[in-house]
Amino acid sequence: QVKLVESGGGLVQAGGSLRLSCAASGRTLERYAVAWFRQAPGQEREFVAARGRSGGDTYYADFVKGRFTISLDNAKNTVYLQMNSLKPEDTADYYCAADWLGYGSSSQDKYEDWGQGTQVTVSS
Repeated sequence: QVKLVESGGGLVQAGGSLRLSCAASGRTLERYAVAWFRQAPGQEREFVAARGRSGGDTYYADFVKGRFTISLDNAKNTVYLQMNSLKPEDTADYYCAADWLGYGSSSQDKYEDWGQGTQVTVSS
């Protein structure tokens, strides 16, 4: 099991950028698939981006392609989500998740470990 702690959320104007971090402890993330999901008020949690284990492929939801980038710093055991060109509809709580030996699924059910979330608010 790996413990995940997100940070980096906040308030930003439309068109701005934020970088979310997800620091892991307990186990190295290198053999995990890691992902970001988000949940807007009154809506279900949805997939944002994922990266397969051991330098695997990256996957993105259509609504963030070209704007968001998921990356993993093995030395810091931390996953990042770089978010550019933010829109008001990106406002949500963002969660990171880890799937042991996963390939980077968009399904929440594949992920065993979750962080507590960090709030992102994009003003128009």
